[in-house]
Amino acid sequence: MRDVLTLLLNGENRQFETPARGPLSVLGLLIELGLDMRKVAIERNEEIVPRSRYAETWLVSGDQLEIVHFIGGG
Repeated sequence: MRDVLTLLLNGENRQFETPARGPLSVLGLLIELGLDMRKVAIERNEEIVPRSRYAETWLVSGDQLEIVHFIGGG
């Protein structure tokens, strides 16, 4: 049985099943959401998460995340 992780994601409560292999990381969340890690910035509990730490930043229920997408244009 997998646990459910509840996150406040861009102001909206969302639930995610934790992977069978263990807790969900920021990188795992981006993969789950289908987002390219090179095109987003993430704030977790009001602190910027460096891109180099996405794979080792573990999420817990109650975390507040803001994900900002970079969009090119001209």
